[in-house]
Amino acid sequence: MKFWTGAMAAAVLGLTMAAAAQQPPATQPPPTEGHGGPPPPGTQAPPPAGPQGGFPQGPPRFPAHQRPPVDPAVLERGRGVYVGACGACHGVDARGGQLGGPNLLRSQLVLNDQEGELIAPVVKNGRPGTLMVPLAIADADIKAIAAYLHGLQAQGSNQGGPPPGPPVELNILLGDAKAGEKYFAARCGTCHSPAADLQGLATRVPDPKTLQNLWVSGGRASGPRRGGGRPPSAKSQPTATVTLASGEKVEGRLLRIDDFLVTVGLADGTSRTFRRDGDVPAVEVKDPLDGHRDLLLVLTDANMHDVTAYLATLK
Repeated sequence: MKFWTGAMAAAVLGLTMAAAAQQPPATQPPPTEGHGGPPPPGTQAPPPAGPQGGFPQGPPRFPAHQRPPVDPAVLERGRGVYVGACGACHGVDARGGQLGGPNLLRSQLVLNDQEGELIAPVVKNGRPGTLMVPLAIADADIKAIAAYLHGLQAQGSNQGGPPPGPPVELNILLGDAKAGEKYFAARCGTCHSPAADLQGLATRVPDPKTLQNLWVSGGRASGPRRGGGRPPSAKSQPTATVTLASGEKVEGRLLRIDDFLVTVGLADGTSRTFRRDGDVPAVEVKDPLDGHRDLLLVLTDANMHDVTAYLATLK
């Protein structure tokens, strides 16, 4: 009897599963990223808006991307007021400026603001103890600034990247070339010379940002090497002298060193690896970039801009 009852139950379960398999699956709305699942029943995700709505790719994902379209005239008005009153501190693209203003695209206050109600008190009253001073801007203009900032947030990438459009060209040649020449002579002149290795440097590296990254890093930040880029100069590669217990010395390019092994590349293209046990064998490393690393500990922004301005004259 138990066997018969179990067989009947299994047959009923099999028929139920077969019937369910023949029915079309229930449609489930796609999850909305950043909100933990699909929208509530009876609601729909907001449709993509036009160019002024800030939805450049597909449906909106984040709250900053889900604002209604704004009158283009208001956006243009907000852009003009923002650039004139706020751009110097917060940057023309709102990602922070040279005067120290924070990134507004990631600002929690701007993200939570709807129509300027959170931005207005900061604009009118400033932030005591910071560089943010009170600004005499009309309420309508503050709302236009808020709309412009929300538009930038909506157009940006999902991780707070820059909004679309042409790249913003920043002028970093702000230093004093004469002061940079003096600083260079005092700190860099023992290894480099404008009449030798740096002759025509500004012609070879015309972009000021690349030039600054190049000299501050000692040549390590000369650009990505993908696609057959130029390898690091041999002058910037560290060397090592390994002194064995027998007194033999092996010199070459330092390829690897840790607590257990040291590997050097020899002049004939081969390499030798030695096992390390404490200070045996003795290893002396010479890195041409040590001077640049030491300089980073004392280099100020003013020094960096001054030296860059000087190096930009070496054409």
